[in-house]
Amino acid sequence: MSLRYGLRTFLLELVMVAAAVAFLFPVYALVTLSLKDKQQLAASPLSPPTSPTLGNYSDAWSRASLGSALLNSTVITVASLVVLIAIGSFAAYFLARCATRLGFGLYVLFLLGIVLPFQLGMIPLFKMVDSAGLLGTYQGMIVFYTGIQLPFTVFLYTGFIRALPADYANAALIDGAGHLQAFTRVVFPLLRPITGTVLILNAVFIWNDFFTPLLYLGGSARETVPVRIFAFVGQYVSDYGLVFAGLVLAALPIIVVFLVLQRYVIKGFASGLKG
Repeated sequence: MSLRYGLRTFLLELVMVAAAVAFLFPVYALVTLSLKDKQQLAASPLSPPTSPTLGNYSDAWSRASLGSALLNSTVITVASLVVLIAIGSFAAYFLARCATRLGFGLYVLFLLGIVLPFQLGMIPLFKMVDSAGLLGTYQGMIVFYTGIQLPFTVFLYTGFIRALPADYANAALIDGAGHLQAFTRVVFPLLRPITGTVLILNAVFIWNDFFTPLLYLGGSARETVPVRIFAFVGQYVSDYGLVFAGLVLAALPIIVVFLVLQRYVIKGFASGLKG
């Protein structure tokens, strides 16, 4: 049985090609600009580099201390993800299995946390972190990201757990296990798809966040990659070759994480919405 290739198929292919070009053009511009020196950037910014150079990468690495910045970003991102998964998954287990007004009310509060922008509480949050002596520390950023991203994490986990049969956990409870044992040994291993989704979505947000680290870590030794790269942009002079080289270096770790976990993203996110 052969498929007919008609005008509609041709138009759809054109639309897909246009969409692919639109998505790939920023990547092309990012890599191209990172391989040019100042003379080539001034002459023709978006044309292919006539004499590609990797000097921008070495300069960005040394001048912005990207090694320590990458370490700071990694520590903050990984620690925040561990806390988010531990608290969010268990809280979602309670909300998904607790068919009471308390459980429903708590779930609504978490949903409100998704809707309300954190900028509304930016000044009180800053004062609280300052009063607690957590400015310029890993702990302050981990607590902040946990609080900001917990509603979204609970939302995803709750929908996925509601779609799971309750028989698995009930069997463990009948055999004498407690709720914590039933969750850690029976339920949590079944949450692998949604955990992958939680990991990649939260990791992208935390890793790429610029404003919060600038506000809470600016001027300290704990500055993350986006804040360090911002040092190349000034009021009068901006070295965009170093900026784009730094952006490429900053994007590589999160791209690797996404490629490893990409098969879980759509499956877990769709299951969370369905629930």
